[in-house]
Amino acid sequence: MSSGKIGVKTVAKDDIAYLQDSFKKNDIFSNSVIVITGFAGFLGYYFCHYFLSLDIKRLVLIDNFIIRMPAWVAHVKQDARVSVIDADIAKLRYEDYTEFSEADYVIHMASIASPVFYRRYPIETINANVLGLRGLLEFYKDYQSLQGLLFFSSSEIYGDPDPDFIPTEEDYRGNVSCVGPRACYDESKRIGETLCYCYAQQYGMPIGVARPFNNYGPGMDINDKRAPADFARAVIAGEDIVLFSDGSPKRTFCYVTDAIDGYLRVLIHGSYDYFNIGMDNPEITIRELAEIFRESAANLLGYSGQVRLEEPDDTDYLTHNPNRRCPDINKAKRLLGYNPRILVQDGVGNYLRFLNDTML
Repeated sequence: MSSGKIGVKTVAKDDIAYLQDSFKKNDIFSNSVIVITGFAGFLGYYFCHYFLSLDIKRLVLIDNFIIRMPAWVAHVKQDARVSVIDADIAKLRYEDYTEFSEADYVIHMASIASPVFYRRYPIETINANVLGLRGLLEFYKDYQSLQGLLFFSSSEIYGDPDPDFIPTEEDYRGNVSCVGPRACYDESKRIGETLCYCYAQQYGMPIGVARPFNNYGPGMDINDKRAPADFARAVIAGEDIVLFSDGSPKRTFCYVTDAIDGYLRVLIHGSYDYFNIGMDNPEITIRELAEIFRESAANLLGYSGQVRLEEPDDTDYLTHNPNRRCPDINKAKRLLGYNPRILVQDGVGNYLRFLNDTML
């Protein structure tokens, strides 16, 4: 496997090899032009390194770096096949760039996914998910050679599901509030899905919608403010892991390579559909996840911190926070051949080894 001119840390190199072996249809991207919006997040880290390990023609990357400019972007830019565009996707004029007219595949990830940050930038979050997506769809609606357009929705479109609908299938309509601290993200993802449906129906566009469930792993910034990042940050700093709740909400956690495998399958599906992408077991509490981080860090790094509870300073911290989040992924298994395999204990270990190797 070649990683071109870009540096890939040891754990990530092993992950890319795992991804290539799991996905298997890597040759489908040969000589392709691939556009990725919102590439500077941790999923973008893996998408970039995966695609640049293949014989692609060009990788067109767009981000406004509103949260951060990760160090790995400088390495990616060294590859001659890469074009990086610093722009707000909601205001981008595609006609000003020749790269967009050559696209074979488009991945629209531009958004803010961390609750702490999308509450800080609610309008920007809405704009990326609605105006940014609308601009992409308008530009590519008559583009006959487009092979696939992937929209990153979210498991948050389900809100706080009724217990009778857990594990949650794709046809569950959700229990979501259109007002409140999470509404900017949840509702903009929902209208984004509606846009995808309408454009696919009217123009026959090959749109795939992915609904991610709690991804984590190497490339995730420790200042991201989501639970796995918070726990990793505490471990690396040698501090106690602090929970700002009683730790009882339940989630399943999908390691990044299993997640990317699923997203690639949605991207190449070739016709409109929507899929839960994540791990369906085990469903664990946030407290249990914290203990997995503590135990793994103790074994790997000699970590001696503890898990403890504190009251959050932010009174809206837990407002509309779902009690449970667990996907039914049978549709993706049946139609896409999706089969996530990396259990959370192993994934957490990989994440901590990656961070210990060298920080992003």
